[in-house]
Amino acid sequence: MYDPLRVALKVGASGLEAQSKRLRVVSENLANAQSTASTPGGDPYTRKVVTFENEVDEALGASLVKVAGIERHRTPYRIEHNPSHPAADANGYVKLPNVDIVSEVADMQEANRSYEANLQVIKQARELIAMTIDLLRSN
Repeated sequence: MYDPLRVALKVGASGLEAQSKRLRVVSENLANAQSTASTPGGDPYTRKVVTFENEVDEALGASLVKVAGIERHRTPYRIEHNPSHPAADANGYVKLPNVDIVSEVADMQEANRSYEANLQVIKQARELIAMTIDLLRSN
């Protein structure tokens, strides 16, 4: 028989870890939103995205979330005409990162809310465990 409170703790912890990695990647994307290449005509920073997958913990009988990978996003780079820029190609065009600030902020808010929800699951499970121990002590 599975302990539902232990399962809740494990599921919440896997969610915390996954969303923490997602927040790290979003922060990296935001920090590099204006990072161009160091050589003329080179590629700038490429947006990264986190992919998740389901993982079954047979011992607990729980379905957990885990980060499957961190991949480069395939959207094209933005192009800007700026012949004086050090990363400009022979025609004066500079490739800018494919990071969309609005999308990144939305991803950050979603990851933050998911993180908070998982944290609340863990808090509730710990509270229920403490209440169970108190009940067992009083008997």
